[in-house]
Amino acid sequence: MKDRILDVLKNAGRALRYEEIDSLLNIKTIEETKEMLDALNELEANGDIYHSNKDKYMLFSDSNLRKGVLRVNKKGFGFVLLNKEDDLYISGENSNGAIDGDIVLAEVLNKGIKPDGDTVVVEVTAVKDDGRKEGRIVRIIKRGLSTVVGEIYFKKDIGYIIPDDKKIKLEIEIPKKKNLGAVDGHKVVVAIDTFKKKGKCLGEVVKIIGHKNDVGVDILSIVEKYQIKTEFDPEVIEQLDSIPEEISKEDKIGRRDLTDEVIFTIDGDDTKDIDDAISVEKLENGHYKLGVHIADVSYYVKEGSPLDNEAMERGTSVYLVDRVIPMLPHKLSNGICSLNPDVERLAISCVMEIDSKGKTVDYEIFESVIKSRIQMTYKKVNKILEEDVIPSGYEPYAQKLKLMKELADIIRKAKLERGYLDFDVDEAKILVDENCVPTDVVLRDRGAGENLIEDFMIQANECVATHIFYMNLPFIYRIHEYPKEEKIKGFLSFVQTLGYTVPGNIKDTSPKSMQKLISFLSDKKEFKILSSLLLRNMQKAVYSPQNLGHYGLASKCYTHFTSPIRRYPDTTVHRLLRTYLFNNDMSSETIRHWEEKLIYVADHSSLKERSSVDCEREVEDMKMAEYMEKHIGEEFKGMISSVTNFGMFVELENLIEGLVHITSLKGFYNYDETSQSLLGEKNGDKYTIGDNVLVKVVAASK
Repeated sequence: MKDRILDVLKNAGRALRYEEIDSLLNIKTIEETKEMLDALNELEANGDIYHSNKDKYMLFSDSNLRKGVLRVNKKGFGFVLLNKEDDLYISGENSNGAIDGDIVLAEVLNKGIKPDGDTVVVEVTAVKDDGRKEGRIVRIIKRGLSTVVGEIYFKKDIGYIIPDDKKIKLEIEIPKKKNLGAVDGHKVVVAIDTFKKKGKCLGEVVKIIGHKNDVGVDILSIVEKYQIKTEFDPEVIEQLDSIPEEISKEDKIGRRDLTDEVIFTIDGDDTKDIDDAISVEKLENGHYKLGVHIADVSYYVKEGSPLDNEAMERGTSVYLVDRVIPMLPHKLSNGICSLNPDVERLAISCVMEIDSKGKTVDYEIFESVIKSRIQMTYKKVNKILEEDVIPSGYEPYAQKLKLMKELADIIRKAKLERGYLDFDVDEAKILVDENCVPTDVVLRDRGAGENLIEDFMIQANECVATHIFYMNLPFIYRIHEYPKEEKIKGFLSFVQTLGYTVPGNIKDTSPKSMQKLISFLSDKKEFKILSSLLLRNMQKAVYSPQNLGHYGLASKCYTHFTSPIRRYPDTTVHRLLRTYLFNNDMSSETIRHWEEKLIYVADHSSLKERSSVDCEREVEDMKMAEYMEKHIGEEFKGMISSVTNFGMFVELENLIEGLVHITSLKGFYNYDETSQSLLGEKNGDKYTIGDNVLVKVVAASK
């Protein structure tokens, strides 16, 4: 019925009264009338159609109304974001009780709107001086907020919440019977019960995180904001009792025994969840035999089990400055699934024959049993590969490592020749003490060992993806689409304002063209900033059941196969390999099952990955601010990373970024948007992206 109503409104091209819809649908019975009214109410409630004050129904395309999401900043104003149209400015006094994330309806006098958070109805009331359309929210379709993390305080037994997220402009009241025993200063998670008028609402404390001054509560508050689970469900813990601590003879049946081969792992100093091991040989024909052996997580985590459901819900492990929130319980992630040294482990092996040009000319994918000889660290491997210094205990493996480096260089050269993009963006590493207080912020090391593992994992991921792709079976791919042409044009225009003439065709956005652009910029003084800006103009990589290629890797076919302990898509890839290759199950029923399921797995995994990344970044930002609290009054060298009409952001050598407000500059400065510069009106000074400056820290707050 709903589809029929939408078709009628679409064909009419105008607003229709109830009686007209009734007639056009040829409604003849009371039952049909009731069904039609229910459908109209549901379509209206979902924001699919608009019901006007004149009792007429219409599609949004036939009106000046738009549905979108409201995004609000810390200052209280925001924008309704709409597809393919301009943002609609919403001032604080015109928000009508809507908050960040709500789905809203917007009424526009002059078309041109964009959605940004709450779903609301908005009426345009003015046009701003800068050309932005302004409106007011008329109606909230759906609240985007269900829980809030914040600090609780009490007045006469009534609790009130100070939200951690300053974009949430709500007065949240907690009745006495719903405070869960919280006291002043507790950080809590609150479920919103009732939204009242004028930004007020009632809530209930559903979890006490801890006192705001307790060690670790600052990080846990951010974890709760992103609704990342820190505890495993009881049925998951119960299932762990059935998971063995070592493999049995029965587990080995049908597997290839590789325990006599020289296989080892290379990871960070403190890594406990080891899911990839490697081996290499030089063949008589001059080719290389590369083995990538990945922990067989799906053997223990059966589809539909409590462990599997929990892993799918979490989607990924979350890596914070002082802890890991694992996708799988430690009994698996650090135990039976981890490829620890000197113990037998189940694996899925991808063994490839690679020629002198870096091309995989033959391969096998099979179930195996391995025994890692040694748990190597990047630091010690880099000693061998970069300094030719062999640490104690590594003597038997030095030649193997050098052979691996030889192969990795060949693979990397082949990747670069096809257009692989290396943005060479630095990463910060925050060092903390036993109380998680930051003691230093340094650049994360990335040497030959790290690159070697990356190159080998990419080779295996491509091999597995290509094999299943040509079998034409349902699969989950890691895709990275081409950047939007207008974004690259905008970036190139900015580069030209810095005085650089970019060679080549500016309309060519192929990986090879982008690689040439990165190479052109690599010797410029602003390269670090420009490289980061260019990276931000790229699309985000996501998971998909459709193979659309991977732009950044210049790969036609790619997946994630190598980290099943910490990423659910990799676990899914293993499960598909077992289904198709090892169990030879390609029945129509199996194919239908995975065609339907992989749509959800891909979308959900992409969403959880984004939440994880946002959480990790917010924790890092908070800890960086906490570190700088101890350096107020000190001077630092830095580079201008961006310029706005209210000042400029400066990135220090340790990658910490801060704002230099325009009011702190001597004299009067104008903002030039074209060159993204601040220009001194009288002194002629100019501040622009890439300039090196000396700054003093005047304020910092975690």
